[in-house]
This record gives sequence, structure tokens and C-alpha cells, in this order.
Amino acid sequence: MGRERRPHIGIFGRRNNGKSTLINFLAGQDIAIVSDVAGTTTDPVKKSFEITGFGPVILIDTAGIDDTGELGKKRITKTNQIIKIIDLAVLVIAQNTFGDFELGLIDNFNKQNIPFITIHNKEDIEILNQQTTDLLKQYGSKDILHFSNCKANIEPIVKSIKITIPESAYTTPSLLGDLISYGDIILLITPIDIEAPEGRLILPQVQAIRDILDNDAVCIVLKEREVDAFLRKTGIKPKLVVTDSQVFLKAGASIPSDIPLTSFSIMLAHFKGNFNAYLKGTPKISELVDGDKIILLESCTHHSSCDDIGRVKIPRWISNFTGKKLEFVVIAGLDEIPGKITDYALLIQCGGCMITPKQLGNRLQPAIDAGIPVTNYGMAIAYVQGIYNRAVAPFAKTENSSIDYL
Repeated sequence: MGRERRPHIGIFGRRNNGKSTLINFLAGQDIAIVSDVAGTTTDPVKKSFEITGFGPVILIDTAGIDDTGELGKKRITKTNQIIKIIDLAVLVIAQNTFGDFELGLIDNFNKQNIPFITIHNKEDIEILNQQTTDLLKQYGSKDILHFSNCKANIEPIVKSIKITIPESAYTTPSLLGDLISYGDIILLITPIDIEAPEGRLILPQVQAIRDILDNDAVCIVLKEREVDAFLRKTGIKPKLVVTDSQVFLKAGASIPSDIPLTSFSIMLAHFKGNFNAYLKGTPKISELVDGDKIILLESCTHHSSCDDIGRVKIPRWISNFTGKKLEFVVIAGLDEIPGKITDYALLIQCGGCMITPKQLGNRLQPAIDAGIPVTNYGMAIAYVQGIYNRAVAPFAKTENSSIDYL
């Protein structure tokens, strides 16, 4: 299972409350530096961890929320950013200390709709009292547990995580299950160009292959230049064709119009994005005017080629389509969006194959709340290349969308 499908659990609290000790106990190994010196943890530390009877998760150790100084402020900013990408928070307190720092964290948990449990650490020094317990219950802690590394027992914590983590964080719906069934033949068009990783396929292609097999269908994988000969020689009529968005025009010309055609990026848009918002936002490309700023969110980091899809091709295609002088800003990974979201006329999100649905949703929501149109790499490409209606039709039908995408 890739990290993008694993629940993310963040460990939060003040410096020297024992967050790193706790994560080491949970993971069963020394992955975070432990010291009596406050502020040892600087950048967030991530570790894959298998919970017996549950499955793999990502544990994230964070810097103390009470850090000080200029560097401390930056560490706190990083800590607060982690809240946007997690599915469950673990608040670590010690010696019944509960005040503004904890309340600030809880407020951020609530804003992101993140459930949290509380662990009162260092029980060998001071046990949890009733007043602190009542405060934690009052502010919504789903569970309150005791911990001490002198007599560590992680089983209650693991049990609490299992119970509290949202089901949506670990259930995995099918990518194509609404469109295919037993025995169907699905054709995947996968170009091997300068952007293709050496010796392997990109993640959405691998995910599609596995999903097709999981649905007991037949998967055929071809490069774009082999499609015409394959269809002519075999006479096979696929139930569905999924192509790389960059060869939409070639695929559209090769695949008969009565065969549904979409792309890997649009498949992911339906799987983990806000598809109705994408359907509503994509046609706004036609309304762009000179001077508009467009932000492209590329939720992974990779070496950029001379013809990079996000930095070169999409800006070129949209500029040519609109005939307008536009400004494009590309943000990689989960970095903060520069300036105000209202500075932008359009947000274009990549497929998001490397991030969780919650992380992707949190990237989109500020724009949606502000009324900024949002779209997806594949949907934007399909729109400017004149194949949009056909490309979104398979998923728009399963969505029963009221959006008039046509």
C-alpha cells in the first residue's frame, strides 16, 4: 500500500512532553531523537507503522507547539501545517499542564475536522487529575489515556487509535469499479516519453492496473502508437479506455466514439477530488482575462523536464486556447499557497496520486470556499483540447451530477 492510501496520525504537544518517546514506543524502534533538552524535534518526522489487526499507518512526530525564537516560530508553522494532512491527532500532555498551547492545537484540530485522543505522559512523575480530565472531555478529546516509559504499555493506545480513526481514512473505494465488471476488457494507453520514470510506470497507471484486476476484468496496456494497429488486428472493442492526458488528441482520434474514453488524471479526480467542483470549475477557463493568475498544485516533487506537464505544457495549452496573457504559479508538494487564495482566478490540481483524499480535499477547500474555480490537470487538458465532454462523461454519469458539464 502506498503512503497516499495510509492513514496519517500526528503526535502533538509541548516540548519535552515525551512525543518522540511515544512515537518510538509505537513504532518499536528509535526513529525520533529523544533528549532531556527541550526542542530536540525540529522538522516533522514520518514513520510507517503496522498496527496489528488494523493495517499500515504513517506516524508523524512534530516540533513542540511552545517553541521559541525565530526558528521556533518556523517550527510551529510546520507543526500547524501537519494538521492539514492527518486523519487523527494524538495530543500529548504531561504533569496536568493544559492551557493556551493545547487549546490552540485543539482549535486547529476542530477547524480541520480532525478527531483527537489525549495521552497524559510521565505518569511516574505525576498522575492525571480529575480537573484536567474534565477539561479534556469538555474540549472534545475522544479518549484520555495514561502513559509512562517506565512501565510502557502501548496496547491501550493502539486500541484507542483503532476505535477513533475515521473509517474514511482507511477504506479504499475502487478507482473504476462503477464502470467495469467481471470479464470486461479495459485498454490503458501509457506513453513512454522523457517524463516517464526509468524502468517503471507512473503510480496512477499501476493503481489502475491493480484496480482492474481486483474487479476481475482484463487489462491491456499499450503505448499510444500501438493503439490503431492493435484495434485493427484484433477486432477487440474495449469496455473502457483510459489514456494519459497528454495524448488525449491521439487517443480521441484512435478510439471509436462509441467506446468510453477518459484519462488517469480524471480517474483520480473522481476517486479523491471534489468532482462536482471540478465539473463546475473547468469551463471557467474560457472566462480567463489578461493578467489573471493561475495556480497549479503539483502534490509531489520530481525533477522537472524541459517539457514538464505542469510548468510548461498546461500553461502553454491554456495560453494558446484563451489567447490571453496569463500568469502561472506552480507549487510542488504540500507547500503553502503564496499570497491570498483570492489572488488567483483559477486553481488547477494534479491527480494527487501521492497524497490522501483528505490532503487533497484540504488543498482545494480554501479555493472552493472563496468561490475560486478549481479544476484538475486532466480535465483542464481535455477542455482546451476539445475532448472534455467525452473525457468526463463516464464519471459524470456515475456521479449523477446536476452540473451541466456539456
